[in-house]
This record gives sequence, structure tokens and C-alpha cells, in this order.
Amino acid sequence: MEYRKAMIEEAQIVCDIVQNTKANIYPHYYTQAVVDFFGRLHSIDNIKRDIEARRIDVLIVDGKIIGTGSREENHITRVYVLPEYEGKGFGSVIMDHLEEEIFKEYDYCDLDASLPAAIFYEHRRYNTVEHRKHDIGGGEVMIYEIMRKAR
Repeated sequence: MEYRKAMIEEAQIVCDIVQNTKANIYPHYYTQAVVDFFGRLHSIDNIKRDIEARRIDVLIVDGKIIGTGSREENHITRVYVLPEYEGKGFGSVIMDHLEEEIFKEYDYCDLDASLPAAIFYEHRRYNTVEHRKHDIGGGEVMIYEIMRKAR
């Protein structure tokens, strides 16, 4: 297992992980309009921009990138593991690394939790500090949690 910063030539792989996971899990929790919104939010252009800013990490197992996590300052974003690797502790490995980096500089981590991820974060001792509703247009609304974990 290897955990490291993503390289620009891995942008499409990271994008595929995010889009594949989103397409397989989010429709059970959100309308298609919200799923599509997440797709645009995590576009290849946004992923390339974040890789260039050294904000995206990848988790490699048996030579294959199977997960990704990002952070900007003390805010964790874009934590995804391929669906076939979920439930095997890989999301926790990604979070352990991100939290370790953040706690070197900050007293707490924040993240925006999608509905399917909120329980995972609660098990990691994150607490909801705010419920948010984001109007994505066309009468569609996305609900998510702002969660925080103190050092």
C-alpha cells in the first residue's frame, strides 16, 4: 500500500474514481440533478487544478490507484474509494493521512459530508456543526452536513 500526492498524469484516474463512486452510490441518496451537480463539482478541470496545487493524494494498492483524498488547509474534501474496495478500511487509511497532515498545523479538521458519508465520519469522531441546504437550480436542493473533528 502506498499513499502519496497525485501526479498530473493521474488526473483522469482520480476523476474516474470520483465519478464511478458517485454514480454507484449517490443515486440511492440524491436525485439525478444532485448527482449531476456532484459530477460537475468534481470535473476533470477541477481535479487537475487541485493536483497542480498539490491538494490531492492517492491511495495505491497492488499497483492500482483505488482511492483519493484532498485537503485545502484544514478542510478535507473529495474522499472517495472505488466501490469494490469499500468496507475494507481504505477510506480510514486516507482519512488517517489527511488528519495527520492537518493536525500538524491546525487544532481541528472540517469537511462537508454527503448523506452517504456522514455515518462514516461520525465513527471517526466528527460532529455535525451545521446542516446545509444548497440550491442547485431547477427546484433541486442538495442537503449535506458540515462536520468537525478536534485534535
